[in-house]
Amino acid sequence: MEKIVHTFEPLYNEFTEILILGSFPSVKSREYNFYYMNPQNRFYKVLGDILDIDLYESSIENKKQILLKNKIGIYDVIKACVITGSSDASISEVEVSDINDIIKNSKVNKICLNGTLAYSLFVKYFPQYIKISYKLPSTSPANARYRLDDLIKQWSKLIKKID
Repeated sequence: MEKIVHTFEPLYNEFTEILILGSFPSVKSREYNFYYMNPQNRFYKVLGDILDIDLYESSIENKKQILLKNKIGIYDVIKACVITGSSDASISEVEVSDINDIIKNSKVNKICLNGTLAYSLFVKYFPQYIKISYKLPSTSPANARYRLDDLIKQWSKLIKKID
């Protein structure tokens, strides 16, 4: 199988304090050229609840503005890999993203890893940031163990609305 390359840029700016890292974009996210675009993924429902705004129905441009306003950035640990569909379990031949540039060019002081694969790869390739990294339960529809309310409860421990 051929490697698939992550084609869209990280979302962050110089004011970003919280960086949320997933593993690799889903098929839907790759189609839309933006993060967490599978309608079954609960990412925008979780963050929308925490930030008290409807992110789920928002346009991509609106999502970007709201996240950046709340000093939240998004990217993925994997820059390129072999993957079947959107399944993290199928991922092989991993090339990691350059997280160092984001850290250097922002105010990131907290890195939230969306799921087990993102966390394990991050710890392996970026041990220098372990002290500011936190593993969160995946918002993926494949993570059926967590109900939406459980995800919101876990994620809200690390992410807060900026007034």
